Amino acid sequence: MIQTPDKNTNMFIDIRTSLFAMYLFLAGDSSALSNWEYTDNPSIAILIILFSLLVVIYLMNLLIGLLNMEIGEDNNRVSYLIQKAEILAEIELFYLLPHQRRWQTWFPEVIHYYADVDKTRIEIERLIKEDKWDTKELKLDKLEEKLDKLEKLDKIEKLLEEMHAK
Repeated sequence: MIQTPDKNTNMFIDIRTSLFAMYLFLAGDSSALSNWEYTDNPSIAILIILFSLLVVIYLMNLLIGLLNMEIGEDNNRVSYLIQKAEILAEIELFYLLPHQRRWQTWFPEVIHYYADVDKTRIEIERLIKEDKWDTKELKLDKLEEKLDKLEKLDKIEKLLEEMHAK
């Protein structure tokens, strides 16, 4: 029932057909090897098993390595939050009607956040120890001075409006 291999049935006679046979074998078609009896040629059975296992292991490791590199680049919390903010801004600007943008339930003037005091203190101490705590941003005195200047400017503006009204 099984035909003996010859140049018409053996795809491994020519280099071009042997490469094509290997391509078909990678795709799961082992018909190029079906002309041999595996009981008479145990080396073919061993090579098929080794080829299948090694190719699967190699390709899976390659896939895992590529995914690991990609996840490492994108696993950044800051980039995630920036991308999320950009998407939300795009939705607000291009997909909402003007009256929807004024809804207080969707866009409140004040948003309250909860931060655990103990965890915040621990994080601040860690940043100070690592010399990553930027105290330039926390200059409250300068902020108070700027607020005082703004209040003075508001008073001057009111006075000028009163003078123009007279």
